[in-house]
Order: sequence, then structure tokens, then C-alpha cells
Amino acid sequence: MPLPIALALYQPDIALNTGTLLRLGACLGVPVHIIHPTGFAFSRAALKRSGMDYLDSVEMIEHDSYARFDHWRQDQGKRLVLLTTRASTPHHGTQYEADDILMVGRESAGVPPEIADSAELRVRIPMQPASRSLNVAISASIVLGEALRQTGGFERLAGSPATG
Repeated sequence: MPLPIALALYQPDIALNTGTLLRLGACLGVPVHIIHPTGFAFSRAALKRSGMDYLDSVEMIEHDSYARFDHWRQDQGKRLVLLTTRASTPHHGTQYEADDILMVGRESAGVPPEIADSAELRVRIPMQPASRSLNVAISASIVLGEALRQTGGFERLAGSPATG
């Protein structure tokens, strides 16, 4: 069975969003890659409020730079899917693969152009024309849900107790 889809957070700025995404990873059995540096003092204490007790059950992988993350990713043969408002492909109009890595950028600035260019696929969430962007944790949740649906990721969770 292939490894599950993973999330990658590129230099996250906001501890609450990072904790929320770690909690999402724990609940859905999705590994979460943190690409440093972060825009906050990275610690369990900073993540505790939104990550709650889920921090103990998430598979969190830290990379001290994008270059090291990208080297690891390429060695593993994983496709990088960037969530960006600058993409032309809607998130629901693509075919996800079971071992994709879905990456979100910094809340304040996204990712630099050279990193966007390194992604094999760039997707966007369709929104109202006057809207700039969604919260990064909400965006990741929407796209992750579609990717898990397409790749059978929810089936492996079938039979697990539901949460409210």
C-alpha cells in the first residue's frame, strides 16, 4: 500500500494554523512536513492551543530548509502539488496520486516564484472574484479532502470512531 498523501507547510507564519494542520494530519493519518524557518518560535507550547493533545499522534517531519525538503522529496519520487491562488487548474479538476505532497505557502506571502516553479502541479480553489484567499488551514483541508476522496484515503479510515 502506498504511503498516504502528505501535507507540507512552507515556512508557516502562524502557530495556530500550524497546530490546526498538525491536528488535521493526526485525525486523518496524514504526515505533515514543516519546512523551516517558521515565522514564530517553533515549539510544542506554541502549537498546543490549536494542536491540543493531537500533537502526540501526528507524524511530523521537520526539514531545516526547502532545499533539504525538495532533495528528500525527489529522492522519494513524490509529486509536489502546490496550493496557490495563482494556479489556473481548479483543485477538483485534477487527478491526485496516493503519495502526493500537498504544499501550502506562508500565510503572509505564499511561496517564492522559484519554489512555485518546482511544483509538478499547481492547483487553486475556485472562489468569488472579489475574494483574495482562504485561510491556509481551510485551504489545505479542502484540497486534502478531495485528494483523499480520489485516492481512497478515507476508506483506510473506515471503521475508525467518528469525531465531532
